[in-house]
Amino acid sequence: MSTSKPTTPRKSAAPRSGGDGKGIALFVIASCQLMVVLDITIVNIALPHIQSALDFSTTSLSWVVNAYTLTFGGLLLLGGRCGDILGRRRVFVFGVLLFGLASLFCGLAQAEWHLLAARALQGVGGAIASPTALSLITTTFDEGPERNRAFGVFAGVSAGGGAIGLVAGGMLVEWLDWRWIFFVNVPIAVLIAFLTPRHVRESERHPGHFDLAGALTSTLGMVALVYGFIRASQEGWRDPYTIGSFAAAVVLLAGFLAIERRSQQPITPLHMFADRNRSGTYAIMLCLAAAIFGMFFFLTLFVQQVLAFSPLATGFAFLPVSAIIAVAAGLTSSLLPRFGPKPFMVTGSVLAALGLAWLTLTDVHSTYAGSILGPILVFGFGMGFMFVSLTIMALSNVPQRESGAASGLLNATQQVGGSLGLSILVTVFGTYSRDEAKRQVPAFLSQAGPLEKAQFARTGELPPPYADQVLTSGVSAGFITAAVFAAAAALIALFVIKVRPSDIERLKGGGMLPGA
Repeated sequence: MSTSKPTTPRKSAAPRSGGDGKGIALFVIASCQLMVVLDITIVNIALPHIQSALDFSTTSLSWVVNAYTLTFGGLLLLGGRCGDILGRRRVFVFGVLLFGLASLFCGLAQAEWHLLAARALQGVGGAIASPTALSLITTTFDEGPERNRAFGVFAGVSAGGGAIGLVAGGMLVEWLDWRWIFFVNVPIAVLIAFLTPRHVRESERHPGHFDLAGALTSTLGMVALVYGFIRASQEGWRDPYTIGSFAAAVVLLAGFLAIERRSQQPITPLHMFADRNRSGTYAIMLCLAAAIFGMFFFLTLFVQQVLAFSPLATGFAFLPVSAIIAVAAGLTSSLLPRFGPKPFMVTGSVLAALGLAWLTLTDVHSTYAGSILGPILVFGFGMGFMFVSLTIMALSNVPQRESGAASGLLNATQQVGGSLGLSILVTVFGTYSRDEAKRQVPAFLSQAGPLEKAQFARTGELPPPYADQVLTSGVSAGFITAAVFAAAAALIALFVIKVRPSDIERLKGGGMLPGA
């Protein structure tokens, strides 16, 4: 453990007033968040090319994604705490540069283990930069409409980054090479690191120590939990490694809670959960992250395999989601001071659930314009409502010395919720797909010729249109489960969240955060 000494914040070039300086500061913070978030999806488009170039097996290929998401989700709490103790601006710059360096290593990888190690290092950099970026908003922008607008931009980038990653990945892979999905991060990271000291004010360093025991148990516990669900979706719930992972997660997370209760300066102050609004916000984020990860995953499969879209066309198919999220986020940030966050949280969750329920109607005869576009616009509008409201509610009434921990916990909830939720959805998808395949095989065999039967006996894979029917059945079941997650979020927002008049006054700029 190391202890930081209290220091007097140095004066910096970052202005506390004046739109130009704060505008660049917001650009820097949002650019970092976009870079970190879109990396989760930009890699998906390039996976077949990576597999071919580095000789990945189909099983090991999944770790190109998992190595990033596991370290990113597992270390977010520590990243937020580092910003509180060491100063958020310097920690932010370090995280951004580490992310850029790891991206360079990813692009230069010549073997499986090179890429997986670099992807894990990318996750570490993202876990340091992302929660610090969110907490920098609280120290850069004054409470009220100014901060609401900043949160709106940040939330829009967080929610829309996945769709942008699909488009960017398609362009880079199709026009250049898969390595450029990583190389492109390097100049962006350098630019962010160059602009940050000139336009973002350093936060006050709060005396404290690093809760290394808490950080270790929480990180390993999250990794074990996420890996357990990933393993279950691949090998089944009775697999010894699946059971062992869940058992290890229970022991580690129980140990984490015991450590945090005894620690004088915990990595996650448990008193944050005493606030019903904040606890409800984390629960809502857990549910909605599962829904949005599932939407992107299943629709990517559907439009490429059933509608026969190219990777680039698939990316562009998701652009309306990004656009509508940005519109809804801007509308929410401007109306929050009048109505408060609860109406947007409830309405947003309901719209997300309706959009996902609408997507369950897709079948092998569906078209993009007739069956996909409408539901994803409804879903995206709901998500735009939600992300701004959740971000503001999670950081409301949090002392600035703990805003890094609060933002880290919100980000961790989003990443863990997405990973765990997607694993559950994939398990549901696999179950329904296998059941549908059993129904399709007799129909195929009754119509197939000798060559087709021989190929099926060799590969075990049904050809179109039978395979399309199997996939569509599984995707529809996945959307039903995702809609249940969104509906659960709506119920939590309706019955748990209680917004006080003083909360709305703060949104208007009429009060200060306690302890700020």
